Amino acid sequence: MPPAPSRSLLLVPLLGLLWGFNWPAVRISLTEIAPWTLRAAGMTFAGLVLVAVALARGIPLAVPREQWSRLIIAGFLSIAAFNILLAFAQLMAPTSRAAILTFTMPIWATLLALPILGERFDRRRLLGLGLGISGLVCLGLPLIRSGQFSPGLALALLAALSWALGTIVTKRWPVAAPALTIAAWQLLVGGVAAGLGMLVFEGLPVPKLLSPKVAAALSFHILGAQALAYFLWFVVVARLPAGIASLGTLMVPAVGALGSVLLLGERPTATDWLGLTLVVAASGAIMIPASRKA
Repeated sequence: MPPAPSRSLLLVPLLGLLWGFNWPAVRISLTEIAPWTLRAAGMTFAGLVLVAVALARGIPLAVPREQWSRLIIAGFLSIAAFNILLAFAQLMAPTSRAAILTFTMPIWATLLALPILGERFDRRRLLGLGLGISGLVCLGLPLIRSGQFSPGLALALLAALSWALGTIVTKRWPVAAPALTIAAWQLLVGGVAAGLGMLVFEGLPVPKLLSPKVAAALSFHILGAQALAYFLWFVVVARLPAGIASLGTLMVPAVGALGSVLLLGERPTATDWLGLTLVVAASGAIMIPASRKA
């Protein structure tokens, strides 16, 4: 395989920064914007951007009629429920801990793949599961003992499970369409779901002047972490090996925790940092493909 283009390699850490700093950006936005409204705006705009990119590149947006149900179900689980649950998780728990717990997604996907897809556990997956369980114990046990395990952390775990289940649905019942097309429609499905929740629980948003800090965070969330990051992700996946592309996502919880310290003033404990290290190592063992000899 020829060496990866240097410009494409630079996109990998950029993705990690965009998605990582999205965590504190969302938390800041939630101080003045209701959660359903925030998610409806973010997912809808990101979906429309991907639609525009697909049209500009000549990528078809059509999906086989009989496969729309599986696309909607996967989109609801991986995009809609995932993002909505995380918005409420960040309102109830420290953002740094929510980010770490949410990144157990690959661990839950591996567990669900055994009964649903029949995928067996190899040594790397067993190592990843062991590290992941150790990370959860480091994070959860001190909080449970001190009575600080909040409902927000439970929502973060539920979000991770929702994403994992959506991934399993996609693998078990794939959609015959380009990846960019699937992502665009799933984001729009998420936007519609969040929009309905907004109308039911919050009503139509009333225009108001946001503080400069919240306006900047919202702009970063919608333009940077949603629209630009999703576009860059598909560029990275198309140009780089899967193992290198995965390194960008491995940066997310670490950047998210660091961003929470710098921008939100949070102070993760030593067990939080240890849990973060174990969870990232677990995800790396599961996500990054093993090198194979030619």
